[in-house]
Amino acid sequence: MRVLISGGGIAGPAAAFWLHRAGAEVTIVETAPGPRPGGHAVDVRGIARTVVERMGLLETIKDNRVDERGIAIVDRDNRRRGVMMADAFSGEGIVAEIEIARGDLGRILHDATAAYTDYRFGDRIVGIEQDADGAGVTFRSGGRERFDLVIGADGVHSGVRALAFGPEKEFVRYLGGYGAYFTVPDPGDTDHLFYMYNAPGGLVAGLRPERGGTAKASLSFSVAEPAYERISRADAERALTERLTGAGWRVDEFLAAMPSADDFFFDSVNQVRVETWHRGRVVLLGDAAACGSPLAGLGTSVALVGAYVLAGELAAAGGDCERGLAAFQRVLGPYAKASMELPPGGFRSFAPRSRFMIWLRMKSWGMMGRWPMSAIMRKMMNRAEAIALPDYSRLSMPVRG
Repeated sequence: MRVLISGGGIAGPAAAFWLHRAGAEVTIVETAPGPRPGGHAVDVRGIARTVVERMGLLETIKDNRVDERGIAIVDRDNRRRGVMMADAFSGEGIVAEIEIARGDLGRILHDATAAYTDYRFGDRIVGIEQDADGAGVTFRSGGRERFDLVIGADGVHSGVRALAFGPEKEFVRYLGGYGAYFTVPDPGDTDHLFYMYNAPGGLVAGLRPERGGTAKASLSFSVAEPAYERISRADAERALTERLTGAGWRVDEFLAAMPSADDFFFDSVNQVRVETWHRGRVVLLGDAAACGSPLAGLGTSVALVGAYVLAGELAAAGGDCERGLAAFQRVLGPYAKASMELPPGGFRSFAPRSRFMIWLRMKSWGMMGRWPMSAIMRKMMNRAEAIALPDYSRLSMPVRG
């Protein structure tokens, strides 16, 4: 089977790993000129740890994780109003036991698959024509090739989904705000904690420790309707500066450092819901198919587990793509659905607008370890185990490559 994957981030290389085990010939096309460095910290939690252990990558991932030992909510004077350590809820709290920079996880997966995967950076899919036996794909670079299966692992704003399923507005739901993150110098006083700060008007700032003397700053703001879609970096920086200047804590420091960051990212906060993940010889994986948003917090784990299940069910189907893809959604669907559940209050809870609601949020953080808040938290965190992971014998076989 010849398989083309759009997206070289997390889901794409993970799928390449397992599809190679299943005997497929895999090509990955990625718009970036190479593996994307940097990125915010992502977690590998719950059953996803079992998947990376089966890949033989668990210890490598642990060796590259950030030293983030918990999360603290602070006031404008940097006083901690609530702390949750990483070992809370058996290592499945808001900050998980395994937190790793997205770029580092992507590099590990790329390096694990580079020997047998045809990576094509700086290109993308611009056309897909399907028939009963496969799909003809046209690339931006001008080439045209035929594949047995096309996988859209290209994120919330998936180009493959737009080509094969329909316009983005049918599948992407705006949740009420925008967020940015970028690298700043490590101030050296975070005690290895992820700091979060709220200011009136639905403003949020954060600071996460990294490796190598840097930290990741995040800035978010709420707005009722989407108003900053697909804008330039200059316009995004302008919007953040206009809305967050003078918000308190370290926000003005972050704004001052923002223009010099080489990894600036800005986007709306969205959910992705696609009822059926496959159409003919095209299937969606990861955030392109089901994304709960950063507020839900299981996107990386769903991508890793999904890649394993997709390859396993295709192998079990013996080359019958239709049967394998249907089984993929049947097995993964309940887990992906559970991952979509937002914390109570959604974006409004994350970015409260009034001083009273900010005060209430701080008070609730102090009660995270006590009932009833502990019961709510445990229910949210148990989603990471909400699948009985199959053991696909075909994927356990050693292969050359």
